[in-house]
Amino acid sequence: MGDIGFPELLVILVIALVLFGGGKLPEVGRSLGQAIREFKNAMRENDPTTDVKAAVKGVKDAVSAEPVKKPKGKSTRA
Repeated sequence: MGDIGFPELLVILVIALVLFGGGKLPEVGRSLGQAIREFKNAMRENDPTTDVKAAVKGVKDAVSAEPVKKPKGKSTRA
């Protein structure tokens, strides 16, 4: 169970043709494809790993930067 074979797909297409008609079927397919595309784009925009990757890059850049040199001779303690 769970696998959709050719006979099942054919039955689904015939039912869709009867419900929506031949003229409406391309419009339904187009809107379904657009909805799937928008969903995928929204999932990419809200990717939580993007923030983590930016934070890790910032930390790596800070660590790889040159160390801060302390002035010689004067003590900074009061």
